[in-house]
Amino acid sequence: MARTPSRSIRTRRAAGVAVALTALLTTQACAMDTQSTGSTESADTIRIVLKDEPPTLETCQGSQNSTGLVTRSNIAEGLTSRDADTGDLNPALATEWEQTDDTTWTFTLREDVSFHDGSAFDAAAAAYSIERALLPEMACDVAGQFFGDQTITTRVVDETTLEVATAAPDPILPLRLSFVGMVPTTTDNTAKVREPVGTGPYRFKEWQAGTSISLERFDDYWGEAPDFGTVDYSWRSEGSIRAAMVTNNEADLAITLAPEDGAGDAAVQYKTNEVTYMRMDAGIAPLDDRRVREAVNYALDKEGMLGSIFGGQGQLATQLVPEGVIGHNPEIQPWTYDMGRAKQLIAEAKADGVPVDEKITIIGRTGFYPKADEAMEIVQNSLTEAGLNVEVQMGDVNTWLQHLLRPVPTDFGPRLLMGMHGNQAGDASFTMANNLGSTGSQSSFGTEELDALIAAGEVAFGQERQDAFAEALAYQHKEIVRDAMMVQVGATLALSPKVDYEPTTATGDEMRVADMHKATP
Repeated sequence: MARTPSRSIRTRRAAGVAVALTALLTTQACAMDTQSTGSTESADTIRIVLKDEPPTLETCQGSQNSTGLVTRSNIAEGLTSRDADTGDLNPALATEWEQTDDTTWTFTLREDVSFHDGSAFDAAAAAYSIERALLPEMACDVAGQFFGDQTITTRVVDETTLEVATAAPDPILPLRLSFVGMVPTTTDNTAKVREPVGTGPYRFKEWQAGTSISLERFDDYWGEAPDFGTVDYSWRSEGSIRAAMVTNNEADLAITLAPEDGAGDAAVQYKTNEVTYMRMDAGIAPLDDRRVREAVNYALDKEGMLGSIFGGQGQLATQLVPEGVIGHNPEIQPWTYDMGRAKQLIAEAKADGVPVDEKITIIGRTGFYPKADEAMEIVQNSLTEAGLNVEVQMGDVNTWLQHLLRPVPTDFGPRLLMGMHGNQAGDASFTMANNLGSTGSQSSFGTEELDALIAAGEVAFGQERQDAFAEALAYQHKEIVRDAMMVQVGATLALSPKVDYEPTTATGDEMRVADMHKATP
């Protein structure tokens, strides 16, 4: 076929008693299938209960975990796919790839792949998908989270060959592209879509707003057909209700549970690489004073929170890049709990005219993790004891996102944002610029010095890459102190005996239904 012109896109970083609980479950509006597991429909349907409703099913928003849980690898697929257990990058819609010069990678695409609408997946569709995800006017989370401000150029060589080039060498471009879900060229590139079309093993079926989302098996899927013909998602904010839905056979899998939520024998514990933290508005008084930010860190009893909030599952977090991810700095130690030191620092800052009495608002997200409301109450009480004026505002995911993503409200005053970050990609670049850089879409503060350290890591290979990112993280910890790290969490889900499923460290963000199988009787 004729060669198409090169196209260049610049992105922007861009518990109640049992009777009461049963009555509550009975009266809740729910689109989940509650038929006996002996019926044909129920046996072929897997019912998954999430903690909240996805704000969108747009594939380029897949880095938002509530969206990614439904879309990634289920509806939409990338050119490559990372194994969360081994870290290996495996073929997906590309069968192979190679770096053909310093800035260019060539991908050989899988043949005879169809989109859910019947159109063919080819190099033109792959190029369009990449370009669309990176368009500034689309404001896709995938762009800011995984590509920063890179200039990406695509060139269709033929139907099964695609060249992707960057302005500067990018050692992990194939890994970045694993997060770009492929869509047909007919997909709107001026607005986010509500009914996504992809190449995955499941196709979008129905979204009953506020109640449920349904997917159905895609019979023309290029790979192995998944066990379950239908996937029904619903959501409940209370973990105890999510757990009870599984134990009462009203759901087959429920995520984000606390040990005390009552999953019983259905509980499955697993490791995550997600860290909880508080992001500070380090550019707004009184949080613009380093002593105040250090005081926040000293005032939080992380060991106590690990036991009381997280049920002892996990470990203290030291940085946004967790163990097992390239760039993690093992020399960074957790801040000690020292309320006396916190009070001293606040008093010193006040004596120097820092307005420590200025109200600081904690922006929390209800149901973000088990006991999230209690966690923010602990943070509030601790900081109040240290001498700060703190209040808590808990909200839903959409309200919280307004304060997470740029542009954040500028007339709000100083904030502490409840945060949780997971790096399933296995490389610090997927954390650093977006979360810690001066212009990152999920960053509230940065410096030129830190930006330079991050940039050095992004273009480095091998051990140099590890060392550069570790240095940047050390600088953030010692010199900037923008975050108050809390806990690298463990997780619990509830699983029906009719389902065989082994969760991975990526399960909290990407839950592959094709990996869920009907249990052998």
